[in-house]
Amino acid sequence: MANPSPGNSITLRVEAPSSFTATSELAAAVGAAGAAITALDVTESHHDTLVVDVTCNTTDDDHAARVKDALNALDGVKVQHVSDRTFLMHLGGKLEVVPKVALRNRDDLSRAYTPGVARVCLAIAEDPSAARNLTIKRNTIAVVTDGSAVLGLGNIGPAAALPVMEGKAALFKQFANVDAWPVCLDTQDTEEIIMIVKALAPVYGGVNLEDIAAPRCFEIENRLRAELDIPVFHDDQHGTAIVTLAALVNALRVVGKKLADVKIVVSGVGAAGSAIIQLLKAQGANHIIAAGRSGAIHHGAKYDDEHRSWIAANTNEAGFSGSLHEALKGADVFIGVSAPNVIGEEQVASMAKDAIVFAMANPTPEIDPVIASKHAAVVATGRSDYPNQINNVLAFPGFFRGLLDAGASDIIPEMLVAAAKAIANRVADDELNASYIIPSVFDPHVAADVAAAVAAAARENSAHAATRAVPAHA
Repeated sequence: MANPSPGNSITLRVEAPSSFTATSELAAAVGAAGAAITALDVTESHHDTLVVDVTCNTTDDDHAARVKDALNALDGVKVQHVSDRTFLMHLGGKLEVVPKVALRNRDDLSRAYTPGVARVCLAIAEDPSAARNLTIKRNTIAVVTDGSAVLGLGNIGPAAALPVMEGKAALFKQFANVDAWPVCLDTQDTEEIIMIVKALAPVYGGVNLEDIAAPRCFEIENRLRAELDIPVFHDDQHGTAIVTLAALVNALRVVGKKLADVKIVVSGVGAAGSAIIQLLKAQGANHIIAAGRSGAIHHGAKYDDEHRSWIAANTNEAGFSGSLHEALKGADVFIGVSAPNVIGEEQVASMAKDAIVFAMANPTPEIDPVIASKHAAVVATGRSDYPNQINNVLAFPGFFRGLLDAGASDIIPEMLVAAAKAIANRVADDELNASYIIPSVFDPHVAADVAAAVAAAARENSAHAATRAVPAHA
């Protein structure tokens, strides 16, 4: 059974007989029903009754109903109302637009709007690059999705994807002061998406592609990067790869192994898996086997898409063609970006001594982390209720902060590596251990460190490009 989670938090307003033991009886009933109490507040007190708000974490809607029934079953107790705290947080959306300038009088208005604004418009018409400094483009990105591959929910469409994109925009602002806006497109046609994003581009300083299904996401990203003069970042690919590399660098330090030597098995060859493999290869990993639903990707087979073909040509040097379970025998590292419960205790036990397991499928990982930890030296997940949460929020806010600060027009591999190193370095030598290989998402220094590293890589690349562009003197 899943553990109670803040994502399924409820508040029950309960009327109970007035007594000194009332709140403890309510707490005992909620605990017996398997929920985790986070708050108990007496909101009204009368001569014969109390009204108590009981807040607790549950596992799902059915569990919440059982908690309600458990309270109603107490003598003299009545549940008046149940509030879902997650839905309350989303009520009316999670974003708003707030002016940065005060409009107090006609003088302010004439500069912010007509007639004064016309002068700024003409300045941009004369020099389009001025838009970076004189408009929201300087600090604003688009979070673009078609709703085709949302979280673990699948193809739920643009409207249902909007709460995720709002949340993403809120994280950009909270962690890196980047203004972001959801752009949920009611089309899943590759050419239409490319055309629409290109048409919207003048407003934005960058594009974050999100939850677009593979393999279309690859073509969309490649085309937009080639045809736009602002950076295009596919977080499902590059954000995941950055944080995975950062976590693996530190996990290998814990077990005393080297990236070039270890055998790595990657479960999942979609957007995230492909990007992880490419970044690990670029950093010197020599022994990688990638597995999809039908088993290991190998050079003896033919594949429909170029990314699987690239994986087949650049990994699995021995040509192993067996199953994921067979591939794990003797492996040093398992990286899962696939589906729930695809491996079990037997497979982790078959791995090499001091194995590393990253089970990152969300919300249900490839293996229960508690079971994996029986045999693996280091275990990480994508969840917040276990140690070592590998979460993209460690990467994408600071990454875009760095891109915007540097005025970057493209994303290069050196930026991804710089970001990963910045994240890994937030864990000091005296802090590093098997349960702490990656910093907290609330570490206030992560985004700034990532931003500085990415901006430095961008400026260094620009300097090299400028040097190459200058012809040598005779």
